[in-house]
Formats: sequence, C-alpha cells, structure tokens
Amino acid sequence: MSRIQSTFAALAAQNKKALITFITAGDPDPELTVPLLHALVDGGADVIELGVPFSDPMAEGPVIQRACERALKFGIGLRDVLALVAEFRQTNSTTPIVLMGYANPIEHMGQQAYIEAAKEAGVDGTIVVDYPPEECEEFARSMHANGLDMIFLLSPTSTEERIEQVAKAGSGFSYYVSLKGVTGAANIDTAEVAQRIAAIRKHVKLPIGVGFGIRDAATAKAVAAVSDAVVIGSRIIQELENSPREQAVDAVRTFLRGIRKALDE
Repeated sequence: MSRIQSTFAALAAQNKKALITFITAGDPDPELTVPLLHALVDGGADVIELGVPFSDPMAEGPVIQRACERALKFGIGLRDVLALVAEFRQTNSTTPIVLMGYANPIEHMGQQAYIEAAKEAGVDGTIVVDYPPEECEEFARSMHANGLDMIFLLSPTSTEERIEQVAKAGSGFSYYVSLKGVTGAANIDTAEVAQRIAAIRKHVKLPIGVGFGIRDAATAKAVAAVSDAVVIGSRIIQELENSPREQAVDAVRTFLRGIRKALDE
C-alpha cells in the first residue's frame, strides 16, 4: 500500500476528509520551499501537491502562472524539485508528496529516469496535466511497479469512456476539477459537484479529491461533504503573495488551520 493509499485509509477509519494542498516549488524563493512544506503539514495538510515550475502551465490561472514565473527566475527545474522533496524527507517520512506538472520536463529527463529519481527522492505520486490516461498506460504501469501512484484529472466535461480509462490506469486518488476553466476560478456549484462525483464513483473506486476554486473554510467544508478530499492551491499562493517574506510561512500555516478546523467539525 502506497503512502497516499495509507493516508486515505487512515482518514476514512477516523471518518475524516483529506486536505490536499498545493504550492509551486521555488516560489516565492527556493529557500522557503521546504519550510513551507513543513508549514502545510503543521497547518493540517494530509497530502501535498508540489508544482513543478513550467513556462506554459496551460491549466493554471494567473495566480499559479505568477508562481511559476517567480520560480523559473531562480532556474528551478525538475531535478531541483526532486532535491527539495529529498530534503523534506529528511525530517518527514509520512506525508505523501505528489508532483504536479506537465509532460515536457518528464519527457526531457526520460520517463524511466524520472520514475527512478522520483522514487529515490521520496515522491509518492505524479499528476501530469497533459498525459491523458489512454496515452500513458506504459508510464502508469511503470509508476505502479515502482510503488508510485499515477493520479489523473477528471472534469465536468469528462466522458464516461474517459472516466473508465482513469479507473483503469489511475491509483492513489482521482482529482476532480470542479470548474470548466483554470485554477483559481470561483463559484463552485456544490450540488453539481455532488452529482458528477456520484457518476464518477460508478466506475472509479479511488478516493476523489475536488479542486479548482476552493478559497475558504465554508466552501471547503461544503465540498468535503460530497467528496473524500479538498484541494487548495491558488488561495495558498495568494497568502504568499500578500505576506512579507519573513511572515509567509506563518501566514500559510495559520490560513490552513482554519480550513482544517472546518473540515474536522
């Protein structure tokens, strides 16, 4: 059982929902990434998505685009991200880390080389926005063979065929994108999310996390009522943007504690 699967199983046994958090590696600067990872855990995160900076992050709204731009100014690439995960693992061996990004850096490194390096660094899973399940079956199999989870995105427009493909190739959890559009958008329709998740569960037996547009404790609590996890990213990065550097870590920790409290009530 992977670290991600173990985490979801432990939460389910306690009748709790998972809090999945996202930051971009190297933003606002590389020296803060590992302290921020620890702050996410202190704030109540159960799983961490760590963004691999990319020059053309097509699924991201302006907030995460800016985070990528800031990280790229420091020259942060995939190998640097893996080194940051390895540093985090020196003092945290339990919190799952999922790398989230795009195909280009993995293709540049080589799929098998990436899998081996990710496993050695202590990565638990990968979300590749532009790897559709029907086109990366071999990569997903190799990930699974090395104890890593391959996590796929589903959206309001996903067909039944695509949902079945995700059920076949995915592991760890499935990520339901609650909105048509980019990260950081607003106005989630919880009733619609509930309806779509019910349709997805007919095929996908994995835990389902919901992201894109969760910005506060009330929304997180409402979404958690119809899913297994909530994913928060853009809102955390806004905390970083709005805080002086020396207060950024504390600001993120404090913000997340409010979300965690709402989920546990």
